[in-house]
Amino acid sequence: MKQKSLLPLLMTLVLFWGLMPVLLSQEAKVPEMTLPENLLQTLKPEHPRLHAGSADFSDLKKRIATDETLKIWYAQLVEKGDKIIEETPSIFIIPDGIRLLSTSRRVLDRISTLGILYQLDGDAKYAERAWKELEAASQFPNWNPSHFLDVGEMTYAFALGYDWFYKYWNYDQRRIIKSALLEKGLCRALMAYDGRAVNGESWFPKVPHNWNQVCNGGIGMGALAIADEEPKLSEYILRHVINNLPYAMVHFGPDGAWNEGPGYWGYASMYNIAILSGLESSLGTDFGLSNIEGFSKTVLFPRYLTGPFNRSFNYADGGDGATGGSQLFWLAKKYNQPLAAQYQKQLVKSAGPFDLLWYPVDLVKEKVPDPPLAVYYRTVEVATMRSAWNDEKAWFIGFKAGDNKANHSNLDLGSFVFDAYGKRFVMDLGANNYNVPGYWSTGTNGARWNYYRMRAEGHNTIVINPGKAADQDPVAFTKIIKFKEKGTTASAVADLTPAYSTNAKSVQRGIAMVGGNTVVIRDEVKADVPSQLYWFLHTRAQVNLSGNKKIATLTIDSEKIVAEIVSPAKAKFTVMDATPLQSSPNPKENNKNDGIRKLSISLNKVTNEQIVVEIRPVNTKNTDAKKFNKPLSEW
Repeated sequence: MKQKSLLPLLMTLVLFWGLMPVLLSQEAKVPEMTLPENLLQTLKPEHPRLHAGSADFSDLKKRIATDETLKIWYAQLVEKGDKIIEETPSIFIIPDGIRLLSTSRRVLDRISTLGILYQLDGDAKYAERAWKELEAASQFPNWNPSHFLDVGEMTYAFALGYDWFYKYWNYDQRRIIKSALLEKGLCRALMAYDGRAVNGESWFPKVPHNWNQVCNGGIGMGALAIADEEPKLSEYILRHVINNLPYAMVHFGPDGAWNEGPGYWGYASMYNIAILSGLESSLGTDFGLSNIEGFSKTVLFPRYLTGPFNRSFNYADGGDGATGGSQLFWLAKKYNQPLAAQYQKQLVKSAGPFDLLWYPVDLVKEKVPDPPLAVYYRTVEVATMRSAWNDEKAWFIGFKAGDNKANHSNLDLGSFVFDAYGKRFVMDLGANNYNVPGYWSTGTNGARWNYYRMRAEGHNTIVINPGKAADQDPVAFTKIIKFKEKGTTASAVADLTPAYSTNAKSVQRGIAMVGGNTVVIRDEVKADVPSQLYWFLHTRAQVNLSGNKKIATLTIDSEKIVAEIVSPAKAKFTVMDATPLQSSPNPKENNKNDGIRKLSISLNKVTNEQIVVEIRPVNTKNTDAKKFNKPLSEW
């Protein structure tokens, strides 16, 4: 695909994301940053200075010699570094016609790995291989500024390459790396900051989502790397970076959650922490960025949003892998949160360079009590509940209301996931292919809402009077209006009325975890006119119906749970494929969803209805669940 063909897509993105600060109904106030007249007055002139100085690397080397975890991780990195040495340097390729991103990430991974090994060992083989990588990427025609994430990540790679190997490079090598950093990275960002970019990339600096942190963060690291040599340019860029970051960072407030979902929390926070760490190590301050409301609380968000066997509540465009990353070690140390450090340690299977660099040994060893079993995150409007911590067989619920306008959102208000006995019995399907036609067309009549995985019918929520149009209001914002937790019992009630306002007077959903081994889902719907009402649940389990189709037994491997219709008496389960309803759009680019079933309830001529479904163990009933067999107003 030629770059010209991207312009319509880019204009759509510019329009949508440019409007995002206006559209977000719960928009937080962006603080004004107070910056000194001379921003670089405290710049450390020596290299390395990004994330760590020579003394920091020497200290890390000593800790590796005495800490068993660091020894293992260091050995893993050595093995990885030796493999990189044998690999071919990256080449310029845009496989999907849009993104160079996989190449930028490969270069960053290689340079950061080789860089920390060089700092710890001083072995020239790591520097020589890093040079091959940087030389190759410096000769790329560009770093794909039409998809500016690619530039942000590659600029970060070159910043580390310039800084961490600075003492090894000769004059010509420094000149080549610096020239590429300036021409393909910082100057392209400068054009964006000044509104002079020609390929549509001027929109990213102030957007309220991950593009802000990745692009500004990577560019900021590039400016810090050469700040002593190019002080005017670097200071100008850093002022933009520091003033722009709050437009995204305020969306960690008030409680530390992230509206793009746990997956994009990882991406956004990685670069957010990268630039904060770079500012602190290079200038001795982050100018108050880390004090923005909610940011200190985001350290526990991944732990709460990840279930008992390390699968996250993957709302929005995200996979369901465990949410974490080496940035959790930095956050844990910054905000003295041992639980976050201990959580990240158990996630590490193959250590990266920043796992070593930021590993807080003392916090990992500190004994602290577990936090409450349930949590509610305001503004993002997500709640999670579990029966226990540190038990892979524990029961877990993730439930959301929230904002259909949020970046990467699906029409998933009211949806939930459910884990028990080490299995995900109720799942979120995740994203569709990003490159399908209209995927980023998100307005009220946007083509994004034609895709099954983006629609309410593709989630574990309700649908009223389905048709070709979006089956929830794409600009709706809904709240969790009640949340209670005590021990192994917790409940949350969401008012979903704005999502269904064209079809209903009132829609509310409540979900309760009762005694750690029963889940109650209650929906109350008051429709304007007699309406068709669907209730959906997606699963990979085998489903067997019994009890006049009021009981569904879900089986994954040898583990089983039961879903039972408590009310209304007329309701019955059916089992469907995870495909669009006959009345829905069905573009050929829809994911096939092979092996996934949809447990469904369908009710006709609904005007005032309550649907109650109880999920419980086989052959066991929790009598306390009856306490939730009452109107949501009494929960």
